[in-house]
Amino acid sequence: MAIISPVSDLRNYNTVLEKVSVGSPVYLTVNGRGKYTIRDIAEDDEFEKTKAMLRLMCELNEGRRSGEEEGYVTSDKVRAYFHGKKP
Repeated sequence: MAIISPVSDLRNYNTVLEKVSVGSPVYLTVNGRGKYTIRDIAEDDEFEKTKAMLRLMCELNEGRRSGEEEGYVTSDKVRAYFHGKKP
């Protein structure tokens, strides 16, 4: 469950940090609006991996779509390209 606190609670930052755990970030507000998030570092690592995987999946999907629309390249042309030969 997320915890929402005003940024002024950071004056006693130990109290705020004690509330942070995996799956339970603390959201800090400034003037009543969400501004910052404090997450457990293990959760942050997982978040970054998930973002990278999503970017990769989007690129792979774009390549698949391009191949379906414009046609795929044959394996012979790929080999020739990487061996420095022009098809």
